[in-house]
Amino acid sequence: MPRPRRTQISLEDTTYYHCCSRVVRRAFLCGDDAYSGKNYDHRRGWVESLLFELEAVFAIDVAAFAIMSNHLHLEQNIKIWTPNVNSAVVSLRLSFV
Repeated sequence: MPRPRRTQISLEDTTYYHCCSRVVRRAFLCGDDAYSGKNYDHRRGWVESLLFELEAVFAIDVAAFAIMSNHLHLEQNIKIWTPNVNSAVVSLRLSFV
């Protein structure tokens, strides 16, 4: 039987984690939406700046990211040597609940 994702986080094994987030209902994160005819390229810079704002707040380093038209990938490294590492672990576990 598979284990819940929140129990799969182990800082002893690795501090790097890959997260993926998709949009819903045929929405577009960025790029040209053929259905509505709108262009959402302005969101790419907005999402990128938010990623680096979160990097400054939580105990993570953004190792790599890719922003696609309907989803994004984030490779992050948890900074286990910082005092507020629990905030990063809590945020990871909450996002997988």
